[in-house]
Amino acid sequence: MKRERACVDNRRNRIIEMMQKNPTVRVDELAQIFGVSLITIRRDLQYLEEQKLLIRVYGGAVSALESPDEVQIYRRLIARYAARFVLPGDTLFINTSWNALQILEYIQCDNVTVITNNGKALGYERPQGVNVVLTGGELRHPKDAMVGDFALRNLQPIYAKKAFVGCSGISADAGMTTEVFNEVSINEMMIDHASKGVYVLADHTKIGKSSSFMSCPVEKITALITDEQAPREALDAMREKGVQVYQVCRGDF
Repeated sequence: MKRERACVDNRRNRIIEMMQKNPTVRVDELAQIFGVSLITIRRDLQYLEEQKLLIRVYGGAVSALESPDEVQIYRRLIARYAARFVLPGDTLFINTSWNALQILEYIQCDNVTVITNNGKALGYERPQGVNVVLTGGELRHPKDAMVGDFALRNLQPIYAKKAFVGCSGISADAGMTTEVFNEVSINEMMIDHASKGVYVLADHTKIGKSSSFMSCPVEKITALITDEQAPREALDAMREKGVQVYQVCRGDF
């Protein structure tokens, strides 16, 4: 047992040493270097993040001692905050948003079922007690989005308690919008079939902005989870239409 603990500590120390030379690391590269599984490396990175030695981002991590992409940090904080709204026994919809999918890492409840059309969910480590169901459908790259009639038919009979969705833009006037037309109908069904709340995850770069296609009017949104840099005027306009707004801060890390 002591030898195993020493091996783990040694590997984690070496990861930090590597990041002093190169502030960005990738999970797949670390797994190959150390000859361990992707899950093992993700656990190492999670532990080191808890020690505030690095910040996990999609596919890897960046050093907390450097100046990583601020938006990446906010997105992780937004996902962590959003996970607070998940309760034991919940069934959730998650759309193709990478930010929304990050919630999987932070759910701390048992007996949670996640239904998603995001193919990247296959590569995500998730806590015990969280089950993931893929909608199926036509797989579209580069987002690995599952779309089309097949996905819609599979979603049709399902009514989840909550929907956690990301977007390309959100505003009081245009509502929640996306740049990808074939994702609109999936987003619409997830939102309409969420019986106890629709939660939109959007960093400050998307607030007050609108994209090509509307997924839902702002009146259908229960809550917006964003960050401290979101423009106040745009947030106030959404509050006036009944949206509960939550803002995370960089200092929360």
